[in-house]
Amino acid sequence: MNTTKMITTLFFISIALFGFSQPRTFNGLDMNLGNLYKLSNAETRSISPENFTGEKGKGGMAIPDPDAPVNTANATHAARDLGQGWKVNPYIRINPGETFTLAEIEGPGAIQHIWMTPTGNWRFSIIRIYWDDEKEPSVESPIGHFFGMGWNEYAHLNSMPVTVNPGSAFNSYWVMPFRKKCKITMTNINDTDPMTLYYQIDYTLTDVPEDAAYFHAQFRRTKVNETSDYTIVDGIRGEGHYVGVYMAWQVNNNGWWGEGEIKFFMDGDKKFPTVIGTGTEDYFCGSYNFDRQGRYVTFTTPYAGLVQVLPADLIYKSGQRFGLYRWHIMDPVRFKKDLRITIQDLGWRHGGRYLPQQSDISSVCFWYQSEPHASFPQFPDWQELELN
Repeated sequence: MNTTKMITTLFFISIALFGFSQPRTFNGLDMNLGNLYKLSNAETRSISPENFTGEKGKGGMAIPDPDAPVNTANATHAARDLGQGWKVNPYIRINPGETFTLAEIEGPGAIQHIWMTPTGNWRFSIIRIYWDDEKEPSVESPIGHFFGMGWNEYAHLNSMPVTVNPGSAFNSYWVMPFRKKCKITMTNINDTDPMTLYYQIDYTLTDVPEDAAYFHAQFRRTKVNETSDYTIVDGIRGEGHYVGVYMAWQVNNNGWWGEGEIKFFMDGDKKFPTVIGTGTEDYFCGSYNFDRQGRYVTFTTPYAGLVQVLPADLIYKSGQRFGLYRWHIMDPVRFKKDLRITIQDLGWRHGGRYLPQQSDISSVCFWYQSEPHASFPQFPDWQELELN
């Protein structure tokens, strides 16, 4: 063998022996186009009705069987000529008053994507997420609000962490790390009608860094806002950062309704906040009533949107409904000890005076924090969630 060939051979042997044996430090989290090329020891798993446990090599095992239990072979009739492996159990049914465990995952790892398309009343389907064997949920919300569809009507939503696509496809890309365990449930609080749910939960099993906080989401509603100062969240204790809010806002008076300022009381603030906005539409990254030529204009962007105006032609009239979101992806609001967020329910009245309003407002607040978290308020029953 000549010298050139020998050097070339030794080069490729060294690549084979050493080039791919170096330790991989990338844990597969914080995905973006800038690191998409990186190899990782993270393992991809997915839970759906075709693989309830997410186990490796256990997907699509249901067998067409007319006598099979509910939620184990629901497309038996459609698959009867094709057999196992041919979309035998693609969805679940959740009866009135029933809670179904969508996922139970041993960590460490992280939820990276949730897709679902629930039927029925989206205010009556409640998602809850529990981290590391906790008894109280860290996420608790009607499914419609969690995905920015609080009025139980479809609209296209196109943002970084949440997308809603035709015909009613809900997608979450919030990264949700956990160390020991993740449990996700869905409760149908409808007292008369079952719901059908197609869903898929994509996650990774990987090392979770020490500084990773846990994802939280809390729902609130005030049918008649008697104080004209709506509380988005209160009682957060610990260290973390607020990352956004979705609001479903029904105006109960005529005229422009969004003069109210949002306030962030953090780390011991009492009467006056550390962070304050200049108006409702300003906080949601719009301006001047979201109005162009006398009409509200909806928009949906990576970080903010006015995704719904219902009905569109009831302009500046009592009873109109709005769906808004604001994600603090690039500008999280960080707190060290505690956090309370309020927004004024404020419009206009005669003589150029502000009008304290009494709107019907509901919201879901999203944040990350270290555990344990403070208890959430008691979750309302369906009578309090129902649209009037």
